[in-house]
Amino acid sequence: MKQAFKTLKNDVDIVLDQDPAARNRFEVIMTYSGVHAIWNHRIAHALWNRKFFFLARVISQISRFFTGIEIHPGAQIGQHLFIDHGMGVVIGETCEIGDNVTIFQGVTLGGTGKEKGKRHPTIEDHVLIATGAKVLGSMTIGAHSRIGAGSVVLKEVPPHATVVGIPGKVVMKNGVKVADSHDHHKLPDPIADKFDSLEQELKELREEVARLKKQGGQDRDHTAL
Repeated sequence: MKQAFKTLKNDVDIVLDQDPAARNRFEVIMTYSGVHAIWNHRIAHALWNRKFFFLARVISQISRFFTGIEIHPGAQIGQHLFIDHGMGVVIGETCEIGDNVTIFQGVTLGGTGKEKGKRHPTIEDHVLIATGAKVLGSMTIGAHSRIGAGSVVLKEVPPHATVVGIPGKVVMKNGVKVADSHDHHKLPDPIADKFDSLEQELKELREEVARLKKQGGQDRDHTAL
């Protein structure tokens, strides 16, 4: 019981440490949905481990309804997880999260639909996953790494790396910029890419028409002679 209260206290203290908007413990306990979701998950996870699967899922879904955060009861979560704002966060069944991890709203730690068994990511200690990022599949995100907002990560990420883009690419490692990463901060724009392709085709057609007109003029000159 003493350990349980210590864990609950840690869940509150990490919010006070990470969020400058948090004023005191009472405010965090009463108003922070990320904390509520983590506490509900700890209960659901304990029931899940004791094979009370249905009851665990019920608690999980009730928590999702009130917090907007969906954490599968089977997911393993370490100490000092900070879910900032949290709306739209989804954490899959076989996901493993280490200590001192920060997750922002709209993050998905999910599967690709192709794996069996361990099908969700493992997030090591001190990782930050920014708004709207999707980490999909059974892979490891190395300790002290950062996943940029809106990124889609489908491959392993080494420790102390920064990842951005769709698909996610490592742009920094151990504080050093990775070679050929200068454009990786730009997210793909399929509409702009299509316009560029059409513009290139139009340019080629104009050149072909000009060539045919020139060839036609030359043919008429030869005929006149």
